Amino acid sequence: MTKIGIVGCAGRMGQMLLREVLDSPAATLAGGSERPGGDAVGRDIGELIGRGPLGLVIGNDAKTLFETVDAVIDFTAPSATVLHAALAAETRKVHVIGTTGLSPEQEALLQTAATRTAIVWAPNMSVGVNLLLTLVEQVARVLDPATYDIEIVEMHHRHKVDAPSGTALGLGRAAAAGRGVALEDVWRKSRDGITGARPSGEIGFATLRGGDVVGDHSVVFAADGERIEITHKASSRQVFAKGAIRAACWAHGKPPGLYSMRDVLGL
Repeated sequence: MTKIGIVGCAGRMGQMLLREVLDSPAATLAGGSERPGGDAVGRDIGELIGRGPLGLVIGNDAKTLFETVDAVIDFTAPSATVLHAALAAETRKVHVIGTTGLSPEQEALLQTAATRTAIVWAPNMSVGVNLLLTLVEQVARVLDPATYDIEIVEMHHRHKVDAPSGTALGLGRAAAAGRGVALEDVWRKSRDGITGARPSGEIGFATLRGGDVVGDHSVVFAADGERIEITHKASSRQVFAKGAIRAACWAHGKPPGLYSMRDVLGL
């Protein structure tokens, strides 16, 4: 049984993770933490999620949590995630990261931490989305860039703070990899006004926000006379939590390295 801790455990995703770890036959919940001064600090985890007292008190010291578990799951914010990665490296504990919106400099810090411990980082922990990433790369490899245009459309709830989503960018990178190019050389993140004709080989993004949408992603391959669309829709954050737990159990005992969900799933 993998002993798992949750940082940011009082948030919507944190509470979902707490419930899923408690229900998992492969893992045991070993604790949770919140930022100092948070309203949930000092509360019993079980009472927080409506399960009754569990004897696990929410702490405000992430380092202590890392020291007492096998793996920590992290769906917090970029600035917090890089600090947690440093703690994972220091304590040599597994760090599973679902945080999106990291800058290139923050991504480099994850790479550094991964030289000392196993880190699983993915823009989306859903098994279905990671199958989608594989399919998109394969389709992009086969279709002629001069004939097929690629557009990525994503929609999320009104509270999401980064755009395009990490999953949308991951799909863009998969498409770019299939074409043998760097996404940054061909992406168009937005369009406004008179933009001129669409350049050949461009990978475009459209971002929608509203309501309580958990996550919808479509990749469109459009040519004269036909259009191929590959879509994934998440109706519950539960799929992300289950994938993260699977990643934590898989990474327990693995050598240091920066892994992806495609590694976890053997894709």
